[in-house]
Amino acid sequence: MEAQADWPQLATPETYLGYARGERLATMGEPALDEPRGYELPEHLRVNQWGLAGEWIIGRENVALLRTGGSITVRFHARDAHLVLSPGGRDPTPFRVLLDGEVPGSSHGVDTDEDGSGQLGAGRLYQLVRQRGPVRERTLTITFLDAGVEAYAFTFG
Repeated sequence: MEAQADWPQLATPETYLGYARGERLATMGEPALDEPRGYELPEHLRVNQWGLAGEWIIGRENVALLRTGGSITVRFHARDAHLVLSPGGRDPTPFRVLLDGEVPGSSHGVDTDEDGSGQLGAGRLYQLVRQRGPVRERTLTITFLDAGVEAYAFTFG
């Protein structure tokens, strides 16, 4: 269900994942631009930071997953979390969302179910989280069960 952003509670800005406009990537060591590299999440993310796990290419406008099982994690403060995704030529692609390390339950978005499962079809904006109750800092992890996925930007509401 589409709803106006919760502006008074929104504390996390739009977050681009490609290197042209990307900011706040938390990674161990320097990221490799336009080259394949394995990434690990740091132990802790601060609010508004994001990170990668698995083998990815960080491109100018997006990040592209090279091997099955890679994930993107973001720490945010907002009611809703969305991600612009493309299947990268593979369609459909299953994914799984965790919120603070657990299935989202009633805080699932339109494009996920209560156990965090979703299907990536056409390239578009996917609503992953719609928090119920008070808005607070949360950690969202999306894991892709097939390679080839391209992720462009998180938006929050």
